[in-house]
Amino acid sequence: MTTAVTSAGSTAAQSNPLPAASQQTSGLSSDFETFVKMLTAQATNQDPLEPLDSTEYAAQLAQFSMVEQQTKSNTLLEGLQSQLGLANMAALSGWVGMEARAVAPGYFDGSNSVTIAPNPAAAADSVTLVVKNSNGTEVQRVTLPVSAEPYEWNGLDDDGNALEAGEYTFIVESRKGDDLLLAEHAEVYFKVNETRMQGGEVGLITQGGSVVLASSVSALREPAG
Repeated sequence: MTTAVTSAGSTAAQSNPLPAASQQTSGLSSDFETFVKMLTAQATNQDPLEPLDSTEYAAQLAQFSMVEQQTKSNTLLEGLQSQLGLANMAALSGWVGMEARAVAPGYFDGSNSVTIAPNPAAAADSVTLVVKNSNGTEVQRVTLPVSAEPYEWNGLDDDGNALEAGEYTFIVESRKGDDLLLAEHAEVYFKVNETRMQGGEVGLITQGGSVVLASSVSALREPAG
């Protein structure tokens, strides 16, 4: 049975990447330390005959407090983002062993088939599936019906010989006459081997070792067979 994915994927998509937050916090901490040094030096080296104006000094202290609070807030937010990401990964751990559908490489082990979900242009009168290997080299072209019905790619070349085991990508070309209307990567079903945090989002590890963000998954199903 195929299940459409909505809430779990959208939750992952809302998490902000942690590296950016870490860099921002690091920058604020550095500015904070520089500010303290400058303020201390200014107070130490001020002219006793013309001391620092109290109003200006109060304004600098207020700025000091704002920088300090912003640094603490960003550190707290970074921790919350990390906890949310881990919660998402725990929630999606149930996907391990399932087959997810997304724009991703399909893994061919020499005998299995890969389920492809084409989405050709409605105005097309011919559709071609372009198959490329992990090096990006085109290895096959298959004529498809003008339909969004799933297609089972069996990994056999035009002579009926099995292609090499590995990851393959699939591009659906929609044409009307000689005009190319649309060429886009097709969604495929892939088995989820494990989940892993990827910059604040949950990544799904495929059989071939690729990483697909959980937020890009559009459907789930039990593994065939």
